[in-house]
Amino acid sequence: MELFGIPVDFILFAATLLGVALFHHYVLQVALTGLAVISTYKILFTGFKTGAGLAGFGLHLAHEWVLLVNLFCLLVGFALLARHFEDSGVPEVLPRLLPEGWLGPFTLLAIIFLLSGFLDNIAAALIGATVAASVFKRKVHIGYLAAIVAASNAGGAGSVVGDTTTTMMWIDGVSPMDVLHAYLAAAVALIVFGVPAALLQHKHMPIEKHYHAAHRIDWVRVGIVGFILVAAIATNVTVNLKFPAAADHFPFLGVAVWVALLLAVPLRKPEWSLVPDAVKGSIFLLALVTCASMMPVEKLPPASWPTALSLGFVSAVFDNIPLTALALKQGGYDWGFLAYAVGFGGSMLWFGSSAGVAVSNLFPEAKSAIQWLRHGWFVPVGYVAGFFAMLVFLGWQPHAPHKEGKAALDAPALIEQTAPPAVGAPGYQ
Repeated sequence: MELFGIPVDFILFAATLLGVALFHHYVLQVALTGLAVISTYKILFTGFKTGAGLAGFGLHLAHEWVLLVNLFCLLVGFALLARHFEDSGVPEVLPRLLPEGWLGPFTLLAIIFLLSGFLDNIAAALIGATVAASVFKRKVHIGYLAAIVAASNAGGAGSVVGDTTTTMMWIDGVSPMDVLHAYLAAAVALIVFGVPAALLQHKHMPIEKHYHAAHRIDWVRVGIVGFILVAAIATNVTVNLKFPAAADHFPFLGVAVWVALLLAVPLRKPEWSLVPDAVKGSIFLLALVTCASMMPVEKLPPASWPTALSLGFVSAVFDNIPLTALALKQGGYDWGFLAYAVGFGGSMLWFGSSAGVAVSNLFPEAKSAIQWLRHGWFVPVGYVAGFFAMLVFLGWQPHAPHKEGKAALDAPALIEQTAPPAVGAPGYQ
């Protein structure tokens, strides 16, 4: 069914996203209402790729459950991990290591960027936000929060273990070297958005250094943080390399994080009081992910650099996992451009990536799309600057469509088989 030539599914989803943007104090209620309306509409009228009615809805959820559980476990688990890190005393020591002036907040963004190359971008963003909360006495400007999310998403764009979408490409047979050049665009973007964000934060609240203050580091908590991150990385890499076919049948990554968390409880108890708010924020994101997964995206425009550029903006509001899956099936893309576009694009809105939602759970004042765009204007500018820098210096070098393998499957099967071992999000890395 269409209205003015636009599928009603998209109109309902756009209304949900508009409600999230305008009523940021009621985002959970808006997201759940949108999910209920879209699900009901699909069940009664259009059906799903997996079938019609309730049966089709059930099969659709069966395709999505691994992603949803992984996402839920990681969002809640990394909220507890971030508190472990905050309570370790390390954030109090870090101001001594950061440069004076605006270079301090810029260096922190660069550290987040580097961490995200081998960590999940949620972990990198939460660690960075936790450090920022400490070194800036929780007076973190919303523009700088947008930059933290952007740094975490940009940092994973050129690494096949740094982002769900690049991991999907790797599983599908794309060489890690074919996405590595996305780091040229990501590095340019980091400078373009990082410098004004750092200046803004320095003016808002500079780093306070207390060289003579005594800070005791809780090395047990530091070890727990390291143990959880190693468990996540080892699980991610092992499943991708050894058991890729099993990744769509069990949420290995989320379970690994929680097993590591629970094993560490005898040494240091997590701050369990954080769980209710983390669960609430996670349910919001899961509602948007589920809504996005039901949209009738059957094909993409012909592969070209303008298409790749536009996918970055689309990924700010739409699930980048099916977008990436469809691009892999279609072929003809320069994978570095695609990795950068779908990996970084969600940074433009606070709900556009799982890293953004996770950071907004720590800083509720960030849950305003208008304020995010107003104060984080340099993020979309950085995205465009990085994209065109790569286009000018490296050029568009498309790869031929795959002739066999996962990319030869139909889109629903491809999305199912590449259900990520790391977290993807609506739009949304």
